[in-house]
Amino acid sequence: MSDKLKIAIQKSGRLSDDSKALLRECGIRLQNGKNRLLAPATNFPLEVLYLRDDDIPQYVEDGIADLGILGENVVLEKQKKVTVRQKLGFARCRLSLAIPKSENYTGPQQFQAKKIATSYPTILGDFLTAQGVEAEIHNISGSVEIAPSIGLADAVCDIVSSGSTLFSNGLKEVEVVMKSEAVLITNTSLNTEKQATLDQLLFRIDAVNRSKYSKYIILNAPREAVSAISAILPGMRSPTVVPLAEEGWCAVHSVVQEERFWEIIDQLRQQGAEGILVVPIEKMIL
Repeated sequence: MSDKLKIAIQKSGRLSDDSKALLRECGIRLQNGKNRLLAPATNFPLEVLYLRDDDIPQYVEDGIADLGILGENVVLEKQKKVTVRQKLGFARCRLSLAIPKSENYTGPQQFQAKKIATSYPTILGDFLTAQGVEAEIHNISGSVEIAPSIGLADAVCDIVSSGSTLFSNGLKEVEVVMKSEAVLITNTSLNTEKQATLDQLLFRIDAVNRSKYSKYIILNAPREAVSAISAILPGMRSPTVVPLAEEGWCAVHSVVQEERFWEIIDQLRQQGAEGILVVPIEKMIL
């Protein structure tokens, strides 16, 4: 039995592209060939299987693939015995209920006794049960959004990114059933060697993802403001402070989380920070 990890990713589409990009950012080079369904890595004990996303949970449960990258919505819908090891931060979307644009929406109870078309009957059924709603669920694959216009259903429950597909089919999003993003799933019984390789891969993924949501900043500040600025900028452990050639001034280096970036920049300027440079981070290892 090979000690190489086998990872299943979607054959084509945006999720496939993002998954391969993540592996590249982790320093993993693949022997990709046209129409190949199995691609070994040249510098890491890993092989990639290209599959339909709906099939990935079953392959991972059966141990044909050791791990997989796919949407969290598919994992929940398929209900297979796999472990979600990490959320990956890309392919964000939501599974939502939508109704014709001409209708007013008053709340989940509006779906009582209605027909709803979806490719996610398990997730939708759980949501409706939690809301105390009984509806007729039509399980269809593909082109869910046309169901109301052809008289198949009163509403749909489908994946939404921008909402443009719903809008172009005369529908409007009214209720978010769940939010989803790409996740890494694993088989529940990896051997010791494969677990060690997985730990290496998770370490690399963590370093890549940390860098995406952080910025490296360099600023100049009066020496007397360094303490106040350091309190704003904890960084990875503490800011780096370097004296400048000009007497009484220092350069301060640190890392800022993307979500708090502008808030922190405003605070720094209030404390006298000048010449603030912002630099992207390629990898971030703690």
